[in-house]
Amino acid sequence: MKKWIAIIVAAVAIGMTLMSSYNGLVKAETEIDAVWANVESAYQRRADLIPNLVNTVKGQANFEQQTLTNVIEARAKATQTQIDPSNLTEEQLEQFQQNQNQVGSALSRLLVTVEQYPELKANEGFMNLQAQLEGTENRINVARNKFNEAAKVYNQKVREFPAKITAMLFGFKAKPYFKAAAGAENAPVVNFN
Repeated sequence: MKKWIAIIVAAVAIGMTLMSSYNGLVKAETEIDAVWANVESAYQRRADLIPNLVNTVKGQANFEQQTLTNVIEARAKATQTQIDPSNLTEEQLEQFQQNQNQVGSALSRLLVTVEQYPELKANEGFMNLQAQLEGTENRINVARNKFNEAAKVYNQKVREFPAKITAMLFGFKAKPYFKAAAGAENAPVVNFN
């Protein structure tokens, strides 16, 4: 009789540990999904601002059409990238990041080109859009940092014992992090010539 009680107690203890680990992993994965939605929302805000910025700039006579085309094409490509955060892979995140970096690069070239048009720079609508874009870029950075924090917590849970066993049993896999774009470690060169 004591033997059966010991077996039942051990089985209950293992079951409780497994349940607790599973629930902790589900909670951490759900947090990643929610934080990822905030990342997408921040990028969507930027994508929504771009047509307004482009239309404001188009109003300027003799503006470089190729610069505007590059911004529009980069935005279109970036908004077509759909990611399921529950199956997020390193390659998917890298492609998403690359598309978003192209948008940022095209916007940077647009803003540099605008420097040659003092009447456009002074336009109140353009100044407002530029300020909104700067604020949005800050939001994107904050959202990406929060995603990396949530991924860190989740990845730690996936690797810790006994949750690691639960993760292997139920298919929980580590999530990738946002990484800096290539060359981001180098300070930009500012040249006013």
